[in-house]
Amino acid sequence: MNKFLLVLFFSGLLYPSYAQTNPALPKDAKIEGSIIDMRSKQPQNNELIVFKSQKNGNEYQAISDSLGKFTTRLPAGDKYEIFIMGFKDSTSYNILNIPALGPNAFYKNPFTVSLEFDPPKTFILDNVEFDFGKATLRPASYKTLDELADYLQRKSDDKIEIGGHTDNIGSEVKNKVLSLERAKSIVAYLISKGIDPGRLTAKGYGSMEPVEENNTEAGRQKNRRSEVKILE
Repeated sequence: MNKFLLVLFFSGLLYPSYAQTNPALPKDAKIEGSIIDMRSKQPQNNELIVFKSQKNGNEYQAISDSLGKFTTRLPAGDKYEIFIMGFKDSTSYNILNIPALGPNAFYKNPFTVSLEFDPPKTFILDNVEFDFGKATLRPASYKTLDELADYLQRKSDDKIEIGGHTDNIGSEVKNKVLSLERAKSIVAYLISKGIDPGRLTAKGYGSMEPVEENNTEAGRQKNRRSEVKILE
């Protein structure tokens, strides 16, 4: 589970309007926000922030710029769950309440949202499968890898390592070769989706970095994995 800290500053103010004939009063609220790394306190660019309506489930998105700033507008009279979207990982960690507006009122000032975020540095590629004993990707893997490609398109500054891992069945020499070839297959797929090869590294670890014991089938299955590492 990623670590998140959310600080919300409510600064929207209701202002009455007596221009009864003006139907163009905004019935939404401007949101101004910022997002920084929890540890380094540096701005986080190209982060996708999602505001999900509790009333109807509609989602409103904003993407942070090079200074970690983002803006959007949200309809008034609703509460919004806030998410930061990572690769196949999002965490909801607070609610933004935007009270309803009267017929002759509007929000003059924005609601300000400040986010501190501890982004993940490694994650496992669930549902990435290969033919038995081979480095051939199965079609069931494409959906996850397409999502990874989309993530890398958004996080255009990130460089990643694809690490192949096996259980301890068979010789370690063969396991290392197989794990590397599988990592290379993932890299090749990402390149075919337009990701710059210079951002991608393949590495085979064989069975040297297990996450579970290899003495049960369930443990061995967890050790047979493909892992992404965000490189500094």
